[in-house]
Amino acid sequence: VCTSIYKNDNPDYVRIALDSITVGQSYKPAEVVLVVDGPVPYALADVIKAYESSKIFHVIWLPENKGLGNALKLGVENAKYPIIARMDSDDISAPDRFEKQLKYLEEHPECDILGGQITEFIDSPDNIVGHRIVPLSNDEICNYMKGRCGFNHVTVMFRKEAVLKAGNYQDWFWNEDYYLWLRMMLAGCIFANLPDVLVNVRSGKDQYARRGGMKYFKSEEGIQRLMLNSHMVSLPRYLFNVSARLIV
Repeated sequence: VCTSIYKNDNPDYVRIALDSITVGQSYKPAEVVLVVDGPVPYALADVIKAYESSKIFHVIWLPENKGLGNALKLGVENAKYPIIARMDSDDISAPDRFEKQLKYLEEHPECDILGGQITEFIDSPDNIVGHRIVPLSNDEICNYMKGRCGFNHVTVMFRKEAVLKAGNYQDWFWNEDYYLWLRMMLAGCIFANLPDVLVNVRSGKDQYARRGGMKYFKSEEGIQRLMLNSHMVSLPRYLFNVSARLIV
């Protein structure tokens, strides 16, 4: 499992998230690569150090914040195993998430990356306020990618070799995942999503408030321009996608 933590993460949320991918799983991971992206408060550092004492945790402490894309790039490079699952520091994985994903990847060796559905909650995990449903098959996902990201990033499990061949994670504000999936798509990788809800995602006003402004629009426009230049979308589709994002 590869995850990243930075200074603004809530220590209690981090503890819940890490427990959900370790003691809470029916199929427990052999390794958790945890990248600490720059200095963190003492309370958060204490939580991380408590997990660091476990033999499955490989904690990488970065002296300065490098951003999520760079942190995940380092996490993937340092992972020992050929299959890697992603997890965020404040969400909750379903207890059978890894078991279901590994079973699918074992039965479908051609599949390079497998995601699933998410629910979103505010305050309490039982207070479900939304779902994000993504398509299931490779063709449906590739078509969906022309308008929106076809994966819920926090749910993905992928083959390390395929991600490295596509150039691994790279720094791209708010769209590190979308940028990687597009490069994997261009490299001919095979995609799939499970119909099951794999992760319950912590949501709220702060999450939506961050997704706005010119910096966020420029990131989105850059993704669309990449698809245009790579002949993944037509000029009319590019203009439609960019206009919609500008309004948002």
